[in-house]
Amino acid sequence: MKADKIRELDSDELRRQAADIREQGFRIRFQLTMGQTDGLKKLRNIKKDNARILTVLRDRELHPDTAPEPVAKKKKRGK
Repeated sequence: MKADKIRELDSDELRRQAADIREQGFRIRFQLTMGQTDGLKKLRNIKKDNARILTVLRDRELHPDTAPEPVAKKKKRGK
């Protein structure tokens, strides 16, 4: 996931995704130790995504004025 996409999400969604990524990482590590998968590249990407999410969350926590939560965009009504 790109960092720009991560910054567009609100903190609650980021926390949910971080928990989901932790669970995926656990499952992949378990499969690797059992020899069931060759998902080393996937594991690396999961670690990087988790680090990006945690970085954005921490940045918002430390600097709420410079890294604010994204404002929900209003939907345009088609006429």
